[in-house]
Amino acid sequence: MGLLTFSINVTLDGCVDHQEGIADDETHAFFTRLMDESGAMLWGRVTYEMMESYWPAVARGDEEAPPAMREWAVKLEAKPKHVVSSTRKVFPWTNSRHIDGELRAGVQRLKDMTPAGVFLGSGKLATELDRLDLIDEYKLLVHPRIAGHGPTLYQSGLLSTRRLELISVTPLRSGAVAMHYRRALTQSGLAVKCDAAQERGEVAGTRRREKFQGSRGER
Repeated sequence: MGLLTFSINVTLDGCVDHQEGIADDETHAFFTRLMDESGAMLWGRVTYEMMESYWPAVARGDEEAPPAMREWAVKLEAKPKHVVSSTRKVFPWTNSRHIDGELRAGVQRLKDMTPAGVFLGSGKLATELDRLDLIDEYKLLVHPRIAGHGPTLYQSGLLSTRRLELISVTPLRSGAVAMHYRRALTQSGLAVKCDAAQERGEVAGTRRREKFQGSRGER
């Protein structure tokens, strides 16, 4: 089973608006490397449509773009792309596939069938999948910007605090910092998973998987 890794651009005040990040060659190289290391991409419909409206044209050469952006576009064209949506069923972009049915089961199947891991790049979808305890690692590119507006990371909230373990910190020349975290481990080596039952005081000394069912709204 592959890992599900959430990666996104985020400002110091938590804004994940894609227009607020520093879109230089180093940023594109960072995300291209993450894509190379993954076996598939995973998005919600909104993110998919934003990507679909621009990157295929860059890959074809119809849009002017620097080499780093074109490399990303060409590799993205060939990469399997999986989309969660309750309102759209057809995704014509090359190598795009729809994840339908129950969210937990669909994403778990994707992880099981992708040993190289899955690259999750949608903020709203990440919130839903974190509620289902499906995200394994976080690779956030933190930009030296204060946006002063949303949308913000995990804006709709989680059931409980997510404990993480720092793996690495890599500064970029632009002042952005690549932060790599994974789910924190207990002494027994099991991932810490706080659930709704614990919040109600029903759990004493043990941690059980929360069985929250994510909504099927658009991401």
